[in-house]
This record gives sequence, C-alpha cells and structure tokens, in this order.
Amino acid sequence: MPALATYIAFIFVAIGLVITPGPGMIYYVSRSICQGRTAGLISLAGGITALIVYILGAAFGITALVFAVPYVYNILKIAGAVYLLYMAWQTVGPAARSPFKVRSLPTDKPARLYHMGFITILFNPKVGIFYMSLLPQFVDPQRGHPLTQTLILGFTHLTLAIVGNTLFIMTAGSVAKFFAANPIWLLVQRWVMGVLLAGVALHIAFD
Repeated sequence: MPALATYIAFIFVAIGLVITPGPGMIYYVSRSICQGRTAGLISLAGGITALIVYILGAAFGITALVFAVPYVYNILKIAGAVYLLYMAWQTVGPAARSPFKVRSLPTDKPARLYHMGFITILFNPKVGIFYMSLLPQFVDPQRGHPLTQTLILGFTHLTLAIVGNTLFIMTAGSVAKFFAANPIWLLVQRWVMGVLLAGVALHIAFD
C-alpha cells in the first residue's frame, strides 16, 4: 500500500487529469448533449473498459520493469514530467478546446456508442503515457509489492474517472449553456488547470 501522503498526492493529480479536457471527456459530453445522458453513460462504459485494459497492462508491465531494470524508474520519472508539461500546454495552448463546446454528432445505437467510447480511450496515446510514465512516480517498492500498489493506484484513478465523467455527462447541457454565456470562465478554467499541471510536472522533475 502506498504511503498515505503519496496516495493523497496521487488522488489530487488524478483529479486534475480527470477534469482536464481530453478526447474521452469531449466525446462523452458531446454525445450527452447531442443524444442524451443515457448515450453519454453508455459511451463512458466503453471508455472505462478500455481504462481497465490499460490498468492491467500497466500493472504487470511496470512490475516487470522495476524488478528487471531498477534504474528505469528515473526514465519513467522524466517521461512523467514531460507528459504533464505537454498536458499543460494542451490545456492553455492555441489548439486547446473546451469539452463543453458542442459538437454535432449523429445518433448511434447502444452497441456503437459503447464501441466508440472504448476505441476513443484505447487509441488515445495520452492514456498509455499516463499509466506507463506518471503512475510509477507514486509506486514505492519499499512499501509493498509494485503490482499491488499499481493496481490500487490504477483503480483509484478509474473510480475518480467514473465519478468525474458521470458528473460531466449529467450536467453537460447546463454547463455548456453557462460557458456559452460566460466565455471568460472557459479561459480561467484552462489556465488554472494548465498552471496546476505544470506545477506538478516541475515537482516531479526536481524531487
């Protein structure tokens, strides 16, 4: 089990990543706005299945690396910091977009909604980078078996992702209208998240 302070720090980082707009969130929210909350939740179920695939793959992969090549932790540490800086730039850069900016999507059947949610997350390279470079920063072999710790951290992120995205889906319509009427808050949200992600990246890099 990770140390309590480490686990709390991971929770804050995971929450930050959950509420940072990405392909998954944008798809869930757009689907919810265009086709209704049920469609958004079905799409989320597909995305959650893909996350479970990543969690299991990362857990066994990280465990093998830590035991086979001990110094690989330093490589993963640098990769994790770079990943967070990239996420910060994606949040505040010129190509950044809000997940609550409505996109027009065709009506799909439940099976396709689930499939698209699964594919959206499975083929999102940023998800793989998160599990293989950032999550290992919170695994301490002295606190127990790396496999157990990785699974605990992975399913903690999964739980937060389910709760966070469900809230976004259920409130998508209302929040979209609010941001459409108050665009300044979109800019504020982007910069707050960008600064937080960059701060965590610097902490990881120089710790």
